[in-house]
Amino acid sequence: MVGFARALRAAGVDASAERVHAYLRAVEQLRPGMRADVYWAGRLTLCGGRDDLERYERVFAAYFGSAEPRGRPVAAADRPRLRLLTREGAGPRPGARREQRTGPPTAALASSTEVLRHRDVGGLSAAEREQLRRLLAAFTLRGETRRSARRRPARRGQVDPHRTVRELLRRGGEPARLRRHARAERPRRVVLLVDVSGSMAPYADALLRFAHAAARGAPTEVFTIGTRLTRVTRELSHRDPDLAMTALAAAVPDWRGGTRLGELLREFLDRWGQRGMARGAIVVILSDGWERGDPELLGVQMRRLHRLTHRVIWANPRKARPGYAPLAAGMAAALPSVDAFVEGHSLAALERLAAVVRGDTAADLVEGADRA
Repeated sequence: MVGFARALRAAGVDASAERVHAYLRAVEQLRPGMRADVYWAGRLTLCGGRDDLERYERVFAAYFGSAEPRGRPVAAADRPRLRLLTREGAGPRPGARREQRTGPPTAALASSTEVLRHRDVGGLSAAEREQLRRLLAAFTLRGETRRSARRRPARRGQVDPHRTVRELLRRGGEPARLRRHARAERPRRVVLLVDVSGSMAPYADALLRFAHAAARGAPTEVFTIGTRLTRVTRELSHRDPDLAMTALAAAVPDWRGGTRLGELLREFLDRWGQRGMARGAIVVILSDGWERGDPELLGVQMRRLHRLTHRVIWANPRKARPGYAPLAAGMAAALPSVDAFVEGHSLAALERLAAVVRGDTAADLVEGADRA
């Protein structure tokens, strides 16, 4: 149940600790093994508004398995029916039919999904990869918020003279309440650089689907890096993940090739980053750090990137392996210019990466301790 709440939080639902506690208490009063009980308990306690309902539907279907035929949209799926509770000691109604289960119990599905969250993506079976894709489709990625120059109406803040005068004129000069405004907040741009070289082949599909989910929401730019630099933001704009992956496969010419991180990072900065794409943005590099070119060039370009951006985050799938140390020449040259060095091998690691991008202080503290 807690893992389901984590998946909801990764999908953008504000499932706070209080709501999760209320959810667990509601499920405890009902039957945790019944799909309808788990569905309605979460829907009534974890969702805080209309925007959360669609995300809740998608995450519930991905996490606990969809009982509907494949291809039917989750939003259009029939809601689980409410069941009538009988008093203790009361026998079954005459002619009542015993409820039949068409699939595995909800608790078993939740347990398997929680195990899958921590599995290395490179060692998953075909069925597990399909389940992982459904979970990644419900992801969302928002950059750390910043205060913009624009102002919005607010209850507290500085007095807005224009709106206050208009209110006075509307009332014929009679005294009116002072109108106030405050600085609006907006998420920072996120730039994803996804390594599609041969050494990253076991993780490329999952990382690109993670990038597709990120590109659907807040302002996000996606590039693939290998032997060439390819901007794939437009290809990932398709709502359907499979169509987006097909368009991306046709646009990227250097699948499973080598890696020229230093040269491609210089090309990105000269062509896009220096002109404004990277200024004040959060740049996330998803790569194992293997470099075929000059490591010193990579170190110079990383320092240049660090001066332009708000934060530089590096997600390395190899970091989770026992005994790993960033001894590769490329990784060692880039690490001094990296603000957060995280794992990227599993769904749980990608959820942690999303928390670091959002500016979650707790996640930053843990990652800082890992680096130390």
